Amino acid sequence: MNDRELYLDEANEWKLRFLRKSSKIERMSKGIQNKVNERIPEKVHTFVTESIKKMVETTLVGSNLTTFKKSTGGLSLREKDKLAKQTILGYQKAAAVEGAGTGAGGFLIGLADFPLLLSIKMKCLFELSSIYGFDVKKKEERVFLLYIFQLAFSSNEHRKNIFQTLEEWETKKDEIDWRKFQQEYRDYIDLVKLFQLVPGIGAVVGGVANYKLVGQLGEAARHVFHLRLLK
Repeated sequence: MNDRELYLDEANEWKLRFLRKSSKIERMSKGIQNKVNERIPEKVHTFVTESIKKMVETTLVGSNLTTFKKSTGGLSLREKDKLAKQTILGYQKAAAVEGAGTGAGGFLIGLADFPLLLSIKMKCLFELSSIYGFDVKKKEERVFLLYIFQLAFSSNEHRKNIFQTLEEWETKKDEIDWRKFQQEYRDYIDLVKLFQLVPGIGAVVGGVANYKLVGQLGEAARHVFHLRLLK
């Protein structure tokens, strides 16, 4: 089996696992979150959506300016993938340190974790995109990264819609639904990150959670880029 077949098979196996049917507990949890969201006033949803949109857009600009860029055109896919894995691990470690630090600070400092972790995730995506040969200076490529972000941190049902958009990207480039973006992301990480605000265990929870969340994002990005390049 050559590298192309190997990475394509690996990506398709990941896709099947990642888009599996939600468990009963996951569906129940999402149902509860949906009911809570229905009770939140529309003006609050609008405020949160605009806040997340501005935060993400600011992070995207900053990531574009500060992300390490290196020409990888002469590398094989195997070499690019090795570099991608090293990059993901580096960002996982940085996220773990950040999560442990803010988690140890209690409730108020713990709140700062949201924008800091978001910045780390976006920088990771920018660098991975550059490694696989895509130009993040182009708006459509930055939007593509936001779809990968949504894919990694969304409910099972929404993931299927996102994956379809990613697979049809070359012929159908969609804009971001910011309301859906913030709601899915918030619902996905709320329970995990809530324990980071608890004094005494916040540092441990914050470090471990951030490490795993960045790892999940990196894995999703790797396989999406493999599918995009090889199909």
